[in-house]
Amino acid sequence: MTNYRVSAKPNYFKFNTEETVLIIIDMQRDFLYPGGFGEKLGNDISETNKIIPNIKKVLDKAREKDMLVIHTREGHRSDLSDAPSSKIKRGGGIGEQGPMGRILVRGEYGHGIVDELTPIKDEIVLDKPGKGAFYQTDLEAILKNRNIKSIIVSGVTTHVCVQSTIREANDRGYECLLLEDCCAAFDSKDHEDSIRMINQQGGIFGWTTPSINFLDSMSK
Repeated sequence: MTNYRVSAKPNYFKFNTEETVLIIIDMQRDFLYPGGFGEKLGNDISETNKIIPNIKKVLDKAREKDMLVIHTREGHRSDLSDAPSSKIKRGGGIGEQGPMGRILVRGEYGHGIVDELTPIKDEIVLDKPGKGAFYQTDLEAILKNRNIKSIIVSGVTTHVCVQSTIREANDRGYECLLLEDCCAAFDSKDHEDSIRMINQQGGIFGWTTPSINFLDSMSK
C-alpha cells in the first residue's frame, strides 16, 4: 500500500490510493454547455467550462493509479416524481424542453457527462436527485464496501453540490480534499468563499489545494 502526502490547507493531507476515491461531481452538459440548465439560470458558464482540462489531468492520474472513480449526475425521473415542487418552482426550467433535451431529466443528452470526461468501463456513474451525493443514493454503501477512507473532490458547483457533498461526507467520517482549480461556481466569489469555509478552523470540513500539488504528490 503506497501512502501519499499532499501540501494543502490547513496542513498536509495524507492518503493511499487503495482507500481513496476520486469523485467528479455533476460535470454535465446541462451545467457546462450553452443552452443548458446553468446558462438558462443566467449564469456565465465560462467559469465552469475552464476547469475541464484540470479535472481531465487528475482523472488520468487516478486511472493510472487504479483509484476508484465515481462520476455523479444531478437529475430526475422523466415524470419528475422525485423532484420536490419547491425545487421545480425555483429551478429554472427543470423538465422543460431545451436545446439538449428536457432540462435535468435522466436519459436526456444534456443530463450526460461532458465528452471530455466520459466515464470508462467499470467507473461508477451515480445518479442523484438532490445537491449532495449521499442524498437518496447508494454512495455510502459503495464507499463502505470498498473500504474507502478518503475522498478527492472535484466538479460543480463549489458552493452547492460540491460543498453539500463534502459536508455530508464529513458527518460520515470521511476525510475530504477539495481540488481548488478542479471545482468552480458561476460566481468566482462563491467559489473562493466555499474554499475558505472548508479549510478554516483547522479544516472544519476538510482540506483544499490546487490540483498541481495533488498530481506532484502522486508522481513521487
